[in-house]
Amino acid sequence: MSSAPSLSTNRRALEPTLGLRANWTQFWLLVLVNAFVGAMVGLERTVLPLLAEQEFGLASRSAALSFIVAFGLAKAVSNLLAGRLGDRFGRKRILVTGWLIGVPVPLLVIWAPTWSWIVAANLLLGINQGLTWSTTVLMKIDLVGPQRRGFAMGLNEFAGYLALAFSALATGEIASRFGLRPEPFYLGIGFVALGLAVSQLLIRDTIGHVRHEATLQPPGDPRPSEVTFRQLVARVSWSNPALASASQVGLVNNLNDGVAWGLFPLFFAAAGLSVGQIGVLAFIYPAAWGITQIWTGALSDRVGRKRLIVGGMVVQGAALTAMIAVEGFAMWLVTGAVLGVGTAMVYPTLLAAIGDVAHPSWRGSALGIYRFWRDSGYVAGALVAGLLADGFGMRAAIGAVGALTLASGALAGVRMPETISHSGSS
Repeated sequence: MSSAPSLSTNRRALEPTLGLRANWTQFWLLVLVNAFVGAMVGLERTVLPLLAEQEFGLASRSAALSFIVAFGLAKAVSNLLAGRLGDRFGRKRILVTGWLIGVPVPLLVIWAPTWSWIVAANLLLGINQGLTWSTTVLMKIDLVGPQRRGFAMGLNEFAGYLALAFSALATGEIASRFGLRPEPFYLGIGFVALGLAVSQLLIRDTIGHVRHEATLQPPGDPRPSEVTFRQLVARVSWSNPALASASQVGLVNNLNDGVAWGLFPLFFAAAGLSVGQIGVLAFIYPAAWGITQIWTGALSDRVGRKRLIVGGMVVQGAALTAMIAVEGFAMWLVTGAVLGVGTAMVYPTLLAAIGDVAHPSWRGSALGIYRFWRDSGYVAGALVAGLLADGFGMRAAIGAVGALTLASGALAGVRMPETISHSGSS
């Protein structure tokens, strides 16, 4: 008779505990890992568009932005796979695989004799980013449970994009002193080595937390646990107003980020700015984005997701429009910072909204589908920006994307419901 309570107590002791405080060590290790993930993208933010024009002689903007198309395609598909595979086989295995795929990236850029090598490096970088960034997002959501998703996503994106910003600043400074290659990309060898080591040696899988949270769902939960992948694709892409609105906003958000990545360095160079100044401008936008996310992610837990998502798209659209209306380093510094703040209002909030609506059993797949659409924006942004810049000039391309961003925010304001109530019911 006395053994039953003891067995029950032991079983409860072995169950994972949800919450940031209970899992703080693993949570902060994942924050560190995501900093290395973001730094890998930051390697290219300042240098690669200039490399296309100055070393490889690509006069066409569409050709120069082909590396972003390759990156976006690979990252979008990898996001889709990362979520599904993470649900089936566990998170850590996918995280480590992503880092292994990233190992050749800096070496290919350093040794590239032709532009096709750069495109190939960005295909691998896209897979690396899709697998590693998606998995760190999932693992943090797994650990913290339903109550602090916005805060967790704010910290995750803060680490990734602040590291991206400092990586862009560092590579710009190194390039201004030593040239566009190879020295700036030596940093990438260190980033991938550290990211792989921490992921393999220190990170523990969180799939047990997912299974535990699924057992805590209340009877009659409106989010069924048994859903086919085809049903999920339809739900996240168009049929569910909250999930589909998040996908639409995410796509347009990364469309304008692709423009910032590919066109801004060329736009500033055409205005006569130095490589060092371009590096500072490539830093300020993701730095403002990264730092502000600590606040915006937590704020969405208190005031709701929708108003930050809609407001953030309006701020981004206004900043892009102002970017082509002003001149000079100081004014572009201000508009870049405002663009980063607008992006910070949107980015972690969209991830938290997906977590609010998705059942734990298919959360990874839902996030993967959302991130597929979101990172398809890089492909759309590079193609649209390249064609418009070649046909009408870079100012027209940036202005058109600013108008599209405003329209995206308006559409979300009409269609997207507030999702925070779903979180409360969890």
